[in-house]
Amino acid sequence: RPLLVRALTRRAYREIRYTVYPAFRQLCEGLGELRKKSTDDAGVWKLPNGERYYRHLLRKQATVDLDPGEVHKCGLEEVTRIEQEVEQVLREMGYRMKGKSIGDLWPELMTDPRFFYPDTPEGRSQCLDDYEEVITDANKRLKDLFEIVPDSPVVVMRLPKHKEETSPGGFYEPPAFGGDRPGVFWVNLRDMTQKAKFGMRTLAYHETIPGHHLQVARQMALKGTPFFRTIVPFTGYVEGWALYAERLVWEQGWYTDPYANLGRLQSELLRAARLVVDTGIHYHRWTREEAVRYMVDHAGVPEDEAITEVDRYIVDPGQSCAYKIGELRILELRKKAQKALGDKFDLKAFHEWIVGSGPMPLHLLEELVMEKLNNDEPRGEVEAGDPL
Repeated sequence: RPLLVRALTRRAYREIRYTVYPAFRQLCEGLGELRKKSTDDAGVWKLPNGERYYRHLLRKQATVDLDPGEVHKCGLEEVTRIEQEVEQVLREMGYRMKGKSIGDLWPELMTDPRFFYPDTPEGRSQCLDDYEEVITDANKRLKDLFEIVPDSPVVVMRLPKHKEETSPGGFYEPPAFGGDRPGVFWVNLRDMTQKAKFGMRTLAYHETIPGHHLQVARQMALKGTPFFRTIVPFTGYVEGWALYAERLVWEQGWYTDPYANLGRLQSELLRAARLVVDTGIHYHRWTREEAVRYMVDHAGVPEDEAITEVDRYIVDPGQSCAYKIGELRILELRKKAQKALGDKFDLKAFHEWIVGSGPMPLHLLEELVMEKLNNDEPRGEVEAGDPL
């Protein structure tokens, strides 16, 4: 066995030296040539047929056909609405808003020691325990909102240290097919000064229950459908549902702490600001610096995080818009169902319409809901349409 290990080691070394390294050198050379052609313009408008390309990307990510100008306007309106809600909550909590913007107050909250765990092993352990408690409580409440509650478990785990530097604050990994591994909510505990307690509930609801984990568990359990339907993602649907889940639990009274509600609003504000900034960069020809400044002033994020966010929008046009667009579409469909069915409207049944058939493009989701409403003999007039 030692001889076999040495032989395999030598073989691996040769492959790295003569295959991997040359491939990376070739990649670096190619990127170097591309860099010579690059400009400081951030948006895809600078490319041939750039505006048409951006419209295509928006349609691909959101799975509905939307005008970038209308998306930008919608984002501005949503930012204004949410900022007003944030200001109202802050006033009720005793903060003085005169002469201050939300961008001025977020740094105060993010440096208040009340909202952070100690930067110690004990502090990190307590953070994970508190996430577990939020998820356990959410599981107990699901039967009030859903006809079918999946039994697929989800666990909270600390992200391995070697992944912390380049990973977000938390993300979800679906369970394995066959059930030999549960869903995992990975929590990045690299910098405890950025892990504000008031944002934890919203992140947990978004990533696990009733957000991504519940939706994915239902998706993976689909019967009588092609296998690809159990794994294919549609960003507008998937992220729209998770953002809808954040709002849903607030509507249902799951938030009792005003600071936790503030965390929810900050999360929603970030997603609304993305509509403005993404379309600002790629349609209205904003500079990178203009986009960063807007995020700092309106989204409640520090400058270093704003830079990371904006760079993401630059390299992946349209993707960040899908969250809010998806949420707005689901809320609009719920409103139509409530209007059509009146007293017959059943929130559990509506949620089954949304998550019971698996992910799909948003325009097909609207067709599905309209079909359900027509089959249920709605009392009012039902019209399909664009919620934006």
